Order: sequence, then C-alpha cells, then structure tokens
Amino acid sequence: MSNSEANVQGSSASQSGSGTTAMALFSLLGRLLITVVFFVSVPAHFGPVDLKYAMAAGVPMAKLVVPATGLLALIGSISVLLGYRAKLGAWLLVLFLVPVTLTMHQFWAANDAMMAQLQMGMFIRNLAIVGGALMISQFGPGPWSLDARRNSSR
Repeated sequence: MSNSEANVQGSSASQSGSGTTAMALFSLLGRLLITVVFFVSVPAHFGPVDLKYAMAAGVPMAKLVVPATGLLALIGSISVLLGYRAKLGAWLLVLFLVPVTLTMHQFWAANDAMMAQLQMGMFIRNLAIVGGALMISQFGPGPWSLDARRNSSR
C-alpha cells in the first residue's frame, strides 16, 4: 500500500468516529438555523399585518396568497428542521422565498434610503436562505434526521 492510499484510508477511518458526529451535529444545527426565521415570521402570515403589507405591495389575491404562502413556509420549514422528506421541504422553501424576495423586498424601488437598506438586507438574507435550501435539496438533511433514520431501517 502506498503512502497516499494509507493517508486516504487513515482519513476516512478518522472521519468514521468524531467526524461523523461533527457532521451530524453541524447539519442538524444548520437545519435549525435555516428554519428559525420561518418559525418567527410565519405566524404573521395568518394575521392582518402581513396581509396589509402584501396588499400595499400590490400582491394579487393577497387574502388567499398570504396565508397560503405562510402554510407553504411552515410545511417546508418543519420538513427541513425534522429532516423528514427534507429535500422536498427545501424545495418548498425555495418556492416560497423566490417570489416573496422578488416582490416584497424590492430595495431598488424604495424611495427612502433607510427603507432601501432594510429591504436590501432582507433580500440578501433570503438569498442566503435559498442557497442553504438548495444545498439541502441536493445533499439531504444529514445523519441526524428522520430521513436518515427511515433509510437506515430499510
């Protein structure tokens, strides 16, 4: 066995213990952090404040769209957090975030400099969340998830 083969085998052996635990912990922490924004903001989708905000922004059929998008974000975030059908849940978050980001956070159209900064921050935050959701949609939720548990029992 060559030195490079020994190094590869040694590095995979070391990852089987603490590396796997770290990966599991960080993927769980990542899922928690990416979904916390939804658990804080989704309840407003079922009240008058977000409805009035959407109506003022010109969202068509806002009385239907706002609670529907709240439900979409809630289902997607629960799915991602628990790691249950997390790839689908991540796509639900993308489906929620892309139109919301483009319609509700138009920093380029804000008349007030402070509002432009606020909307830009929310726009960029949403882009970062879309990036995380796209990663979950491709790589899955990690080892400490209901998906991993379901797959290991098969």
